[in-house]
Amino acid sequence: MRTLLLGSLMFLLVGCGFQLQGSYKLPDDLQQLRIEAPQFSEFADEARQRFQLAGAELVDDAAAVTVQILDDSLTRRTLSLSASGQVAEYELIYTVNYLLSRPEQADKALQIEVFRDYQDDPNFALAKTREREVLVAEMREQAAQQMVRQVIAQVSE
Repeated sequence: MRTLLLGSLMFLLVGCGFQLQGSYKLPDDLQQLRIEAPQFSEFADEARQRFQLAGAELVDDAAAVTVQILDDSLTRRTLSLSASGQVAEYELIYTVNYLLSRPEQADKALQIEVFRDYQDDPNFALAKTREREVLVAEMREQAAQQMVRQVIAQVSE
């Protein structure tokens, strides 16, 4: 009875399309992928890791689909000021620009933007600096996940 119940539960989960977060079905064109990036890019390392977790094999073959990371940047915009006129809250904007190159097709320029709010308090400068570093790392990870989804969608078209 248990086996039947467990089997039907597994069949129900598989049948409804349930997948673990971060698992992707890669198209055949993305089984092998080349990533070009500036040297010492933390985002490129994160992107490589995300594509490998998705099941892509990273190669140096020029005939493979190529993701060329042009640049990644972090900017901030003032959202609010305190009563004393100091900045109380920022919006952090992490932007990644990259080219998707596929054999016998035109290169496609793509962009990813990730936004986070960040409250600043000059009385806790060291703690706020550490908090900002953690936020940026999370934004970089989210941008890499978005890149994987975006590349899969572009190649599947």
